[in-house]
Amino acid sequence: MFRDRKEAGEKLGIELGKLQLRQPVVLALPRGGVPVAAEVAKALKAPLDLIIVRKVGAPGNPELAIAAIVDGDPPDIVLNREIVEAYSLDDDALRALIAQERPELERRRLAYRAKHPPLSIAGKTAIIVDDGAATGTTIKVAIRALRKRAPKEVVVAVPVSPRDTISELAGEADRVICLSQPARFGALGYHYLSFPQLSDSSVVAAMDEAALRQATRQRKNLKKPAGRPTIETERQRDGATSKK
Repeated sequence: MFRDRKEAGEKLGIELGKLQLRQPVVLALPRGGVPVAAEVAKALKAPLDLIIVRKVGAPGNPELAIAAIVDGDPPDIVLNREIVEAYSLDDDALRALIAQERPELERRRLAYRAKHPPLSIAGKTAIIVDDGAATGTTIKVAIRALRKRAPKEVVVAVPVSPRDTISELAGEADRVICLSQPARFGALGYHYLSFPQLSDSSVVAAMDEAALRQATRQRKNLKKPAGRPTIETERQRDGATSKK
């Protein structure tokens, strides 16, 4: 049981810090994953970005995903081929269903990314963070889309998830970190003392704060004075001077 998303993120950050990941970029699944990921990024001193996924529902059954659109330039389309075949959807029908969801993806992109262009993950460690994973469907879609963007590795980090879901995610990601795998999962909110609904404005505020923290960190690194020369370096310099 976690007090709230912030505490869950702090605990995840401690576990991820032990891995000494190279060039980490933390990617939050909004909305619920953002406050968790913000604490992870703070702990790892890593930049924070979003991975925005919009589900494409089946005809007459919007909760059943036939595909998903993942924000990018261009956006990635990840198909659930088994469901597509089960509904006998041809290319035209599939395109029409995907087109219906593009406006909401675009709305979220404009709302969340107005000030923050997406970060490159090429050659870096991409860490996908959410506040939990019941079925893991959205995270699996995110992993498959990120693979096309050439990261060094893809890590999934969630505070809580069923064991079966973690096993499935382990088959997709390079590493999976999960703090709690209860035998009886129930609803995600049961694993938090405080689990409020989050607004778009809270996502934007968290991203602004993370960007400011990252910019401050970069400025401090640039201002760090060069290290003092070692005794050996001074001897070499004295030797070079005496030969002139």
